[in-house]
Formats: sequence, C-alpha cells, structure tokens
Amino acid sequence: MPSPAAKPPPHQGSGDAAARQPGPRAAPPALRTRLAKLGLQRNEDLVLHLPLRYEDETRLSMIADAPPGESVQVEVEVADVSVQLQPRRQLLVRTRDASGELWLRFINFYGNQASSLEAVRDGGRRLRAFGEIRHGFLGAEMVHPRFRAVDAGEGLNESLTPVYPTTAGLVQSALRKIIARALATTPLFETCTADELFASTSPRQPLWDFAAAVRYLHAPPPDACADALQTRTHPAWQRIKFDELLAQQLSLKRASLARRSVGAPPLDPPGRLAAALLGALPFPLTGAQRRVVAEIDADLARPYPMQRLLQGDVGSGKTIVAALAACRAIEAGWQAAFMAPTEILAEQHYLKLSGWLEPLGVRVAWLSGSLKKSAKLAMQAKAAGDAQLVVGTHALIQEGVDFARLGLAIVDEQHRFGVEQRLELRRKGGSPHQLMMSATPIPRTLAMSYYADLDVSTLDELPPGRTPVTTKLIADSRRGEVVQRLRVAVGSGRQAYWVCPLIEESEKLQLQTAIDTHAALSEELAGLVVGLVHGRMKAAEKAATMAAFAAGEIDVLVATTVIEVGVDVPNASLMVIEHAERFGLSQLHQLRGRVGRGAHESACVLLYQTPLSQTARARLRTMHECNDGFEIARRDLQLRGPGEFVGSRQSGTPLLRYADLETDAELIELARDAANRLLATPAGIAAAERHLARWVGWREELLKA
Repeated sequence: MPSPAAKPPPHQGSGDAAARQPGPRAAPPALRTRLAKLGLQRNEDLVLHLPLRYEDETRLSMIADAPPGESVQVEVEVADVSVQLQPRRQLLVRTRDASGELWLRFINFYGNQASSLEAVRDGGRRLRAFGEIRHGFLGAEMVHPRFRAVDAGEGLNESLTPVYPTTAGLVQSALRKIIARALATTPLFETCTADELFASTSPRQPLWDFAAAVRYLHAPPPDACADALQTRTHPAWQRIKFDELLAQQLSLKRASLARRSVGAPPLDPPGRLAAALLGALPFPLTGAQRRVVAEIDADLARPYPMQRLLQGDVGSGKTIVAALAACRAIEAGWQAAFMAPTEILAEQHYLKLSGWLEPLGVRVAWLSGSLKKSAKLAMQAKAAGDAQLVVGTHALIQEGVDFARLGLAIVDEQHRFGVEQRLELRRKGGSPHQLMMSATPIPRTLAMSYYADLDVSTLDELPPGRTPVTTKLIADSRRGEVVQRLRVAVGSGRQAYWVCPLIEESEKLQLQTAIDTHAALSEELAGLVVGLVHGRMKAAEKAATMAAFAAGEIDVLVATTVIEVGVDVPNASLMVIEHAERFGLSQLHQLRGRVGRGAHESACVLLYQTPLSQTARARLRTMHECNDGFEIARRDLQLRGPGEFVGSRQSGTPLLRYADLETDAELIELARDAANRLLATPAGIAAAERHLARWVGWREELLKA
C-alpha cells in the first residue's frame, strides 16, 4: 500500500462541475465503431481508459547528447527534404541543432508529409521530433519519428504524454483529444465516502481522491516517478485498482444476494440412501471429504439455491462427495443431473455412479450426443419421467431434454462450460441447487476475486493408499531409453499411458501424432498390446478401448488429451507425455494424475524438445519440483494470468484491466471487506449502485449471466 506520506496533487480544472457533454455515442459512425472496439461507449469509459505508458515531451535533448536506446525529443532546423528511390522509396529529411546533424527517415509516407516538412524549412520554423536516435548509414537518424512544427521559443508540454491502448484507424493524437474532452466535461465525484469504505475501528488507508488519481494518471507531471507509473505501484494507480476491485466484488456479491431471493427446494437431512452408499464403499471418507459433505448438507437444507464450487486436487475424491449430494436430492424426491464436458469423462462418471447407486435401487440414465436417435429419445423420456440421476455431456441442455423434478445440478470441470451453458442446465429445473466441481485448484487471490459470488469448498487431503508420482524430465533425443523403460514396467505387470498432443500431422509445430506414435510403438513393443484412443473416434470405439484398458487387456494406451480427467485405472503406473513443452501446467498436472491411483510406485516422464522457451522451461521445472496442485495453480497464475482458471466465467463479470491478482492481494482483501460493508446498509447500497454505474455501466447486463 502507498505510504501515508504520499499526498495527492491538487485538483486541476473545473471538470467536476461541468455539465455532461455528449459522449462517444454522439461521435460519427466510423469513430463510434472504433471506440466501441475498445469498450468505450460513455464519457465515463473514456475517463477510465488509462495509459499503457508515457512519453516525455516536457524536455528537449541535444542530438549529440541523446542516450542510446531511449526515446527523446529534439528541436531542429530543417536543412533539406528529399525523396530517395534507391534502395527503396523513402522520405529523407536532413535536420540539425547546435550539437550536430540528424536524419529523419520515413519508409512509408504520404505526399503531404513531404510538403509539410518543406513548408517548415521554407517558413523558417523549427521542428520538434520525438523518437529513438540510432546510428545508420547516413549517421544519426530517427526512423518514423513523431513530429510537429513549432515557432522558436514555443513552450514545452507541462505533463508526460500518455500512450493509450487503441485500435486500427484510431491514432493516439485523436484518442488523446477525445479523452481530454471527456475529462473536462465528466463529473469525477467520489462514489463512496471514506466512512462507507472503512470501518471506524480500522486506520484510514492512504488512498488518493478518485478525481486526483484519474487526472494524475492521464497527465503526470514531469517529475513523476516513471518506475512507479510503469509498474502501477504509484498511489494514483493504487486508488484506481482498488476501485476496480471494489466494482468486481460488488457485482459478484450482488449477484449472489439476488440468487438468494429465488426459491429452491430445501432438502431433508441425509437419510437411508446416503448411509447405504457410505456403507457399501470399500474405503472410508477422508476428514476433508466429511467436512465438505457437511458444508454441502447445510446448503441443501436452505430454501434458496446452493451455489457452491467444490475444488480439489487430482484424485482427492470429488465424485463421491457429489454422489452423496445426489443421494440427498434423490431421497427427498427430486432428480439430480450430472454434466461433464467430454464424453469420455461423462461416461467414466456414469459407470462409477451407476456402479455405486444402482445396487441401492437408484435409477441412473445416460445421455450423450453420440446416442442413436431412438436411444436418445428413450433417455430423454426417462429424464422427464422416472430417472433419479441423469449423467451426460452438453446433451443434457439440448432442446427436447426436460426434467421432471430437477433439484440438484452438478457440473464437473465447470470452467470448461460457458456461463450460458451452466445457466441452461439450471433453467431446465427452474432453480435447482448447483454444485460445480474443478480439479484445477484455484489460487486464493483468484477465489477472492473472480469467484467471490460462490461458496468454495476445498478437498485438501488425498485418500490413503495413493502413492506420490515421480516426475522425470527427459529430452526427446533419449526417446529410445523411455521406450525400454516402458517395456520393463509392463513386464512387471503394470500398464502405461503414452500421450500425444495432436492426432494429425502439423508441419508447423512438428509434433508427433498419436496415430503415428501408435504405429511406431506397436512395432517397437512387439509382443505387447498397444491401444489407441483419441477425440475423433466414435463413442463406441472409445468406450471399448477404455474398457479394455481398464480390464488389463491393453498394455500401453496411446492417447490424446481426451484422457486428461476422469480416467481411473489403478494398475497404470507410468505416464509418458510427448512434447510436454507444448502443454499448459494445469493440463500436465491433470494428465499426471492418471497414474499413482493405486498402491504401485508410479512415474510420469515429460519428453521435451529443445530449444525450450523461458515459459516452457519454467513449466517443466514446476512439474519436476512440485506435486501439490495448489502450488502448481499459483505458479500457473503467475505464468499465464487468470484466463485458464476462469474460462468463460469472465463474460459474466467485469474484467480486471488494471489490478493484478498476485501483486494486489492486499487490495483484493480491502475491496472485499469494503463491499461487504457497503451492502450491509441502505446508504451503502446506494453508494454501491453509484460505483457500479461508473465501472460497469452498459456492461450491467453481463452480470446477469
């Protein structure tokens, strides 16, 4: 946080008192379209469209004194303007100041540029050029500098020049004028008072006034700390990031409160069915599973929809927790639906759940897009009739699928589904309780921000009997040794996976294909049974192959990432991932989780090709050093940002443009506490509305998704 000694600058201009002027919507159609691409539809959006970086046009440099590698501003006389045709057409402008000569070179130029520069030369005016001075064939030169004509003695800019995010056809000079006009005509009031934001028992955080922070960032003084501006640690940036995080927290918490106004069936406490399932299991629940089951049971007893995210590392036992929740809904006379993103994963869940529940008298139905029309119609009729648990893929939300009494919707690997897809499953049953599951653990800062509207349960304990997986990094040049090790593993009675990233040849990426690898391994491992499974096989073929592997009839399974989640074969103790440098961290961790599911010592071999990029090297090092899914998720967040974790969920929340989940953890906590405080009183709710109007505005509809 900024130090209390940091004082905000005085207000500049009278924009706060100015009447609102027509915003971007009143601009000409072509300009309006370009502004809309940047999400700029109101004056408030322009005010919050903050610079990426700054250029210093508040001072002049002499040509001879310009530091290498830095952009500078020089003021020069124009000595000569010419168009050169060889070796390529270009505009050359010879200029000079008291310290030396400088060539301005324009490879792409318009005819009026040459004439305007000639007018500067002939009119006795001077030229200010901004750019990096390099040493070329002609001597000191600037290539494609920004320039303008000035009179001798003309004053310099009084603030740093902002460089904004823009789009094709919208130049910086035009965007600066539009933003400056919005700043001059838009009231920059405080949406929330200090008393509303901070409890009286807490020390006042040294946050700048909003108007002062905005004006400072659009036009920093010449002596502004460039480092603090660039790294966004300056007190002005802290205020903006806090306000952005507060808007996100308010929108998510308000969406959560709105859901609580919708009725849902309060379910009776767990009874005979859940007890029978627990009694039939060959293993006891872990302490973490018992804790999470209790949290879900408490939710299901309430008269509004449960909205809980169940996260847990690979193999932590999420499926049995979901099955116990389904038992409670079924025993209370309601149906449960279980949706998974891929057919292989959905079918694995179906086989496991039906194996547990059908012996207890539960009617389980299976629904997928690959079913023949007659079978699909029969399953749809069961969903609308006597089926108590329906397991399937996206087919569950297709037209024609209706549930008789849907009381619980379970969504596995929820980040792979869009907001609308999850909502559609909920609509099928009116307002059922919803349990979302993820095997990609969510870092704490991400849970506090993007998942602030959900209750989060965490399975942080692995069931007994799981063996740690040893991860080895091996260069592709040693592939023969890996094949030999695989033969030894299979010879000792174990099974193995060999994972390839593509199923068709790609010259660009030069990746080995699953089909070619299957053929090569079948030859190299003569005498062993080598199977193949990939996403373009028919569902029946995939199911037959997976069943044969689970039954021990296949020794080595060559596969694409269709086996990433859900596949459970305890006898498989070796995983080879080819071109591991091409995979993301969470995907590598998920794949590695397919082994080590039994009592046998297990290993995961990451075959990589050199040279490795810095990011690929960091990913592979993380996999080698770490088996903890939460630590891997934290490092993944550092490497890639939140996109993979939140998936399509972002379309339902205001995006974070300025705050950083790693470096701004303290601000996230402050914003979360402030949002809770605001939504606790009528005055605070009114302040929250004002704050959301500024930050969310026309995006408000997205929050309902």
